[in-house]
Amino acid sequence: MTALAIRAASDCRWDVVALGEVMLRLDPGEGRVRSTRSFRVSEGGGEYNVARGLRKVFGLRASLVSALGSNEVGALVEDLILQGGVDTSHLVWKPVDGIGLANRNSLNFTERGYGVRGALGISDRGHSASSALDVRDVDWDDLFAREGVRWLHTGGIFAGLSASTAEVAAVAAAAARRHGTVVSYDLNYRPSIWQAHGGLSRAHTVNQSLAKQVDVLFGNEEDFASALGYDSPPVEVGSASTAEFERTIAAVAADYPNLSVVATSLRKVHSASVNSWGALAWSRSEGFVNALERPQLEIFDRVGGGDSFAAGLIFGLMTGRTLREAVELGTAHGALAMTTPGDTSMATVAEVERLAAGGDARVQR
Repeated sequence: MTALAIRAASDCRWDVVALGEVMLRLDPGEGRVRSTRSFRVSEGGGEYNVARGLRKVFGLRASLVSALGSNEVGALVEDLILQGGVDTSHLVWKPVDGIGLANRNSLNFTERGYGVRGALGISDRGHSASSALDVRDVDWDDLFAREGVRWLHTGGIFAGLSASTAEVAAVAAAAARRHGTVVSYDLNYRPSIWQAHGGLSRAHTVNQSLAKQVDVLFGNEEDFASALGYDSPPVEVGSASTAEFERTIAAVAADYPNLSVVATSLRKVHSASVNSWGALAWSRSEGFVNALERPQLEIFDRVGGGDSFAAGLIFGLMTGRTLREAVELGTAHGALAMTTPGDTSMATVAEVERLAAGGDARVQR
């Protein structure tokens, strides 16, 4: 069992709160953005996807702290969030100017990829309402004390949007810890986000500061190198360098004694349609564990697989599973999420539990 002290459900209104930006995803289906004449719309965002999975798949009570521009596109994003079952009472509505100079609603054009053609994401998120979120927009003590929250999840995508979002993430994490809420943080390094805000140097400063306020840290090998500044070797599922990556995680744990759990999904890309998939996790009480490797996982849409991994692992930890059981739930959920379109998961908890226990794809009747 991990050493996490999780507040009792009876003392809290929310099992999980996500802090992050939600984008409107525009998907050309089997085609390409450059030649499509229609898009399928859905919602997605690194931090939100985790809370949405915990609500829709695992049945936990989830809320979102974010901001939207007050127009019809914002209303569409809100409607999609509501269909996902996530509470929007902490959503901040910001006035728009009519031409997109401020408080825009972020867009994400996403191609799924197929075979030798990799997935492609083209985000249009500059000057968004979420990037303008201010610490004064939310009563943090009211949220974490009066309402009560068992788990806060945020990450480096949100923190990298602007100087104010980095401050919001820090203030939210501090308030959460002050009231006994577990805090998880996904480093989720994106060069395109940080390049306009000081690049690697700024990413190191922000993420190193936030990592000091975190209980559970998610990140892959690129994240630990780019977001935190560690010299981390390339690693993938089945790679002989996994032992070297374990040394990197051990160094992170030593430098950040506040951390109780560190976890990462592991992936080897054979093609856009076939990946090897696994995970590595560490806790102070249980050490390192590796998830069951799925060496030839067929992929329909890889976007959001890592977020679904995080949701499954968090669910395992919140329900008192061992770290090994939690990481198996995470990899199973991530694998299932990548078999359906969109950023978010369409799996059921029964499917996740069955796959985590070693089930296969035999027809269910």
